[in-house]
Amino acid sequence: MAEKRNIFLVGPMGAGKSTIGRHLAQQLHMEFFDSDSVIEDRTGADISWVFDVEGEDGFRVREENVIDDLTQEQGIVLATGGGSVQSKENRNRLSARGIVVYLETTIEKQLARTQRDKKRPLLQTDAPREVLEALAEERNPMYEEVADYVIRTDDQSAKVVANQIIKMLEER
Repeated sequence: MAEKRNIFLVGPMGAGKSTIGRHLAQQLHMEFFDSDSVIEDRTGADISWVFDVEGEDGFRVREENVIDDLTQEQGIVLATGGGSVQSKENRNRLSARGIVVYLETTIEKQLARTQRDKKRPLLQTDAPREVLEALAEERNPMYEEVADYVIRTDDQSAKVVANQIIKMLEER
């Protein structure tokens, strides 16, 4: 890839966006960003704290600002938060400013990958499966709408998925 286009990873929590994004950025010699990490850096607090103090609406405003800033960079790999696609502005910016890859996964894989993670405010409930199912119903059509490519991540390592993305980009 001679030209360094931005690559934006979207998908539900537990799809592997951050892990795959790091591998992808490393292999392509690009800078990697995780929108949730940037929000934490800018606020000086973790995502759970932002949710507790500002609610999901306050978090989404911060997320929109971060995604607007990051998508204006050149030659980056960005792992977005699972709910970032709920904002039409985010979907428009992601579509217009880079190549969007939807990392698709099953509810079972999401549960397995997130069960011990206390940093996911929406899953701090007695019914995480129901939460993930409701989120999937709401967000999956938005991931599909914004995606240039869709890759299932269930039974593959992050490195294999990163290599698949690189191959798709080379064939583009």
